[in-house]
Amino acid sequence: MSLPSWARAYGMPLFAAAIRTTPADFDVTEELGYEFDGEGEHDYLYVEKTGANTEWVSRQLAGFADVPARDIGYSGLKDRNAVTRQWFSVPRWNSPDWQAVEVEGVSILDIQRHSKKLRRGAHKTNHFRIVLRAIDGDTASLSEKIKLIRDHGVPNYFGPQRFGRGGGNIRLADDWAAGKRLPRHKRSIAISSARSFLFNESLHTRVVDGTWNRVLPGDIVNLDGTGSVFDADEVDDALHQRCAEMDIHPAAELAGDGSNSAHERWQKALDKARVKPGSRSLRLRVQQLESEVSPDSLTLSFTLGRGAFATSVLREIANVT
Repeated sequence: MSLPSWARAYGMPLFAAAIRTTPADFDVTEELGYEFDGEGEHDYLYVEKTGANTEWVSRQLAGFADVPARDIGYSGLKDRNAVTRQWFSVPRWNSPDWQAVEVEGVSILDIQRHSKKLRRGAHKTNHFRIVLRAIDGDTASLSEKIKLIRDHGVPNYFGPQRFGRGGGNIRLADDWAAGKRLPRHKRSIAISSARSFLFNESLHTRVVDGTWNRVLPGDIVNLDGTGSVFDADEVDDALHQRCAEMDIHPAAELAGDGSNSAHERWQKALDKARVKPGSRSLRLRVQQLESEVSPDSLTLSFTLGRGAFATSVLREIANVT
């Protein structure tokens, strides 16, 4: 299925462009944001990978260290068609010699030691450097749009990669909701895709009515850069000011058991599976946004918090393929 054309905050894209023409054109660096304690049973490996996905790399590390793949830790899934740097934790039970690792497309840049396994979502930020090529259109208004994004953020949509090639993960969500038995990992993908789609639909409505970047009475409110939320039963000038300064953001529910989503069959399945509801900020703050235009390309660099999608920034600037 084709995904809906969810509303943009700043009008139509300026031009069409291509991304990921080579892995080096999509460069991602993960920052954990905390210090290692230098002891314990886990080696932390800072890995640069090219043309390889995170789960595949984790299996190669598990095989080398002779430990179960489930005991390998990583904070987030990074793109395959890219050059990315991220941390993995591996149990030291068999004292692996990491200098001897030979995995195609993988280099170990740093080795640290820590007492705890690396958990999903533990990192603080990702820094992106993305090159857009084959630009077809006018870049004259680019600086104005860059300023809007830098000053006001973008709608915090889940990116198309969450929904699979051709929206395949949405079909998987339909199969799951219809009662089809799925392997555990596919069931997880189905639930995540359904919740992400419902969130994007809610965010689309707020973008259309111009309230995606304003706190309304009754909103869930997210404290920038954290998972902390509170309910805004009333909205006063102080809350408006904090929102304008991007210290807080309006948020919406990630559907779960007891939610009131518009997709009845998905909602019944979420209720039956006792999926715990969550929340997600409606607005994404884009830090350190810079652009560089050349005759045949545009290079963008910026930093996003965990769980954010670079495509949510790109879609406000260009139609990318």
